[in-house]
Amino acid sequence: MSNCVSVVLGKNVWSVTYTTQSICTLKGSTVELTCSYTYPSGYTVTTTLWFTKIYNEENYVSLLDDPDYKDRVKYLSNKTNGHTLTITDLRESDSATYMFRFITDQTGGKYFGSPGVTLSVTDLQVKVTTTLLSMTLTCSTTCTLTDNPSYIWYRNSKIVQEDSSPSYSVYFKTEDSFYCAVNGINSPAVCECD
Repeated sequence: MSNCVSVVLGKNVWSVTYTTQSICTLKGSTVELTCSYTYPSGYTVTTTLWFTKIYNEENYVSLLDDPDYKDRVKYLSNKTNGHTLTITDLRESDSATYMFRFITDQTGGKYFGSPGVTLSVTDLQVKVTTTLLSMTLTCSTTCTLTDNPSYIWYRNSKIVQEDSSPSYSVYFKTEDSFYCAVNGINSPAVCECD
């Protein structure tokens, strides 16, 4: 969840702190990012935004205005609870570094938090390792999924294993089809058919 909670300080302190610096999640899923920010007393925040693109020093593109995120970004804010950013239906092209920026009512009163949150979006693939009498199926991704997900293995569309193991073994040759799933997102099916 992207909750940016503001803290007004008496000193001249500007900061953005992210709860996590990297997230790996699945294509088609939803992600939420979290940060907190501080600024000196005497300022009023007038604009807040999350961005991945900067066209020049003063032209930051809010995700709300970025056509690559059209209808997939929800961004809510209020003075009491801060901010919430949610990106739905993630695509591999959403892999990027996300940063938060805020602007105040005074000249020069703006700040963005670097280095931001690195989001990696991956899909599920089944890798097959065969021996003479068995095969091991491994549900793999290009990065390590955040939050230690549970894996569900399907054989001919029926659940055969549910646990935290990304691997499933079959101890005889078969022409059945197999696929894995994480949080309702399925890998393509594989079949060791001759």
